[in-house]
Amino acid sequence: MKASGSAGAETQMATGPSDVVAEEQAALRRVAMLVARAASPEELFGAVAAEVGLLMGVDFTILSRYDPDDTAVTVAAWARTGSEDPIDFGTRWAVGGDNVTTRVFTTGRPARIDVYALASGPAAEVGRRLLFRSAVGAPIIVAGRLWGLMLVAYRHEQWLPPDTEVRLARFTELVATAIADAQSRVELRGYAEEQAALRRVATLVADGAPSMQVFTALAGEVGHLLGCSFTVLNRYDPDGTAVTVGAWAGTGDMSFPVGTRWSRGGHNVTTLVSETGRPARIDGYAGTTGPAADLARAAGACSIVGVPIFVEGRLWGFMSAASTREEVLAADTETRLAGFTELAGTAIANAQARLELRGFAEEQAALRRVATLVAQAAPPEEVFFAVAAEVGLVLRVDLTILSRYDSAKSATVVGVWSGSGDTASAPVGSRFELGGENVHTEVFRTRRPARVNHAEASGPATSVFRPLQIRSAVGVPISVEGGLWGAMLVLSTREEFLPTNIEVRLAAFTELVGTTVANADAQAALTASRARIVATADTTRRRIERDLHDGAQQRLVSLHLHLRGAVLAAVPPGADELAGRLAAIGTGLVGVLEELREIARGVHPASLTAGGLRPALKTLARRSAVPVRLDVRVDGRLPECIELAAYHAVAEALTNVVKHAHATVVDVHGEIVERRLNVRVRDDGRGGADATAGSGLVALTDRVEALGGRFWLSSVPGAGTTMEISLPLTGLDGWGAECGSPRGSGADRARSVDARRK
Repeated sequence: MKASGSAGAETQMATGPSDVVAEEQAALRRVAMLVARAASPEELFGAVAAEVGLLMGVDFTILSRYDPDDTAVTVAAWARTGSEDPIDFGTRWAVGGDNVTTRVFTTGRPARIDVYALASGPAAEVGRRLLFRSAVGAPIIVAGRLWGLMLVAYRHEQWLPPDTEVRLARFTELVATAIADAQSRVELRGYAEEQAALRRVATLVADGAPSMQVFTALAGEVGHLLGCSFTVLNRYDPDGTAVTVGAWAGTGDMSFPVGTRWSRGGHNVTTLVSETGRPARIDGYAGTTGPAADLARAAGACSIVGVPIFVEGRLWGFMSAASTREEVLAADTETRLAGFTELAGTAIANAQARLELRGFAEEQAALRRVATLVAQAAPPEEVFFAVAAEVGLVLRVDLTILSRYDSAKSATVVGVWSGSGDTASAPVGSRFELGGENVHTEVFRTRRPARVNHAEASGPATSVFRPLQIRSAVGVPISVEGGLWGAMLVLSTREEFLPTNIEVRLAAFTELVGTTVANADAQAALTASRARIVATADTTRRRIERDLHDGAQQRLVSLHLHLRGAVLAAVPPGADELAGRLAAIGTGLVGVLEELREIARGVHPASLTAGGLRPALKTLARRSAVPVRLDVRVDGRLPECIELAAYHAVAEALTNVVKHAHATVVDVHGEIVERRLNVRVRDDGRGGADATAGSGLVALTDRVEALGGRFWLSSVPGAGTTMEISLPLTGLDGWGAECGSPRGSGADRARSVDARRK
């Protein structure tokens, strides 16, 4: 900024003392009026430079500001008419050497050099280039702090008058007042703008806006408020990296787009804030090191300030403001950033609280759904899949696996869920050996939760899951009655680690799995026990039937034949009375034999043994006192235990119809659907039957359920009775030829579980 005038030293020397005072007072009034009407600093500085130059008759007047980097910068300059004026607004030089600029900076008091040829340093070089012979400088003190200086200089041999310092002081006081007023206005305006920005962000936080929206708003508000080149919000991750979560650039060119990730380390703001938990500043990136420094240099940063973001007392990340211009960021940048980082911490804490609350609700709902399955005694396979799916969805992982330890050497997948639906690499039934460094082996070895980075994992289990590109995995043990049964694993394909609390959240689900296994084991043991009882009863019935047929029936037949043969032949002629008595005895033997045969048929139906279910049911229908409409779509033979259960069910139902129903007709329907034998007996009687009221239906229910079947009874008063049974035809390979104790799923599983517990 330049100004010029016509007054010179000769004019000043010819003026009397009273005129000088008057001129000085007039000049001071003109400057004071500018201060009073809040003229801009540029207008005020230019006017002061011109007034001082004209009043004192000097060759040059220069106003300079001291900056924090120990430099001085020109904010206004005036030169006498006809003088060369190479001083431009913004001209900067370093403080140092022996010159007026350095003396004022060092002492904070006025300084004079009357022989400028003896001066040294960058400011002296500027003065000599302008042909300074004598110079005086007076400090400008603003709010008790050295702000800059006002310098006047002669080019001719005469020294500046002795009262120059005093006269300059009156003008520097006005300049200081103007600067203080301007700064107050700027600070007040800045404070208002800052409060408005904080309110806008606080409103977003209070409205529960998504974190990404809050982060973007924060970066933009800070960037506009501080007038910096770009602002960035960064999160520290547990793997020693930092990642950008919000960014703003004045040019719109994002050097740090959201998702940018870099490693901590070296000398840079990222590392300093991480290590100290305090604000950090770097002015000049030439000597910085590390990945963060490389990114900052690539973005053209010259000055960066970083302020930590704390969430619930823990260092979460930091907010940084950067300038690509040569001048450094303002000294109060750290303080002004602090208010915004507090809002960032609040927004993050609120978002985390909402996520935790929503996650807790989702987790409880998932646990209730699984607990309902467990309470309903759903098959273990169904529960395993449900647990895997619920855990995967609630915890938002990529893959969930439930595995059973078969021995100390291997494990088998019993439940799996994948977010992508791809379970081909680890389907149910997959078996792999234990060993190496992996979650399955670590859980088996320690009986405690384990966490493994798959980049460092090894062993057969790792090979199974390698096609899934797993990055990290967490496993927790599944215990059944105090013994290790298996493990539940959650796996992630993403770079970020699984949450630190995931082991705790998995514990509730593993307890339900343990309960399911224990219930299934108890149910298997109960089923096996009931099956053994039924099988024993059937074996006993067959033995009784065989004993009756081979023993008592044969002896009765022999006695009858002997009586009609040898005994009657020995009766003398004429003993008609004796012959009649013997004939009556023979008739009685025949009656006893028929009753015994009926008993034998009830104990174990010969028609079932000889022809199978369909002929046996036809025989029952013919003997029924109530008409039976028979529709049995079963050809060939079924496992004997199934045929016996179906036969006894129909026999029990027909017996109850005859005794209690007062029905006119009974419909018996039987067919095989999806490897299950379904039998239904329906009558049109009075209804009101109770499955728990009589021992017959209770025993029938036990028999059906012992085979893994299901039993239903519907008997509405006045609407007849319907009995249905459904018996599985699969999973019976382990039953003996006579439907004895099961050698397969039930007993073997119970024995294997007992062995694992031991």
